[in-house]
Amino acid sequence: MYLHLGQDTIITTKSIIGIFDIDRCTVSKKTRDFLTAAEKRGDVVNVSYELPKSFIVCRENGRVKVYISQLSSKTLLKRHKDGTDKILQSEIN
Repeated sequence: MYLHLGQDTIITTKSIIGIFDIDRCTVSKKTRDFLTAAEKRGDVVNVSYELPKSFIVCRENGRVKVYISQLSSKTLLKRHKDGTDKILQSEIN
């Protein structure tokens, strides 16, 4: 299954570690340090240059990658749930 993060970026749902609200999570110094370290390693992908609302942490090919998205974490979680439900329904039928 795939999740569309905005613009032209699509990831596999199996790679997702977490989807986070950027305003709520960047209050923590540990989260800011994590994002700064990921950016220094070149493991941050800006999906859009609009105002960021969420970040998605994934494991791809053994590396942690962070996607910054203009879509809210609620929207991404809804897309993820809707896609998962559609697959489950098609497997049942």
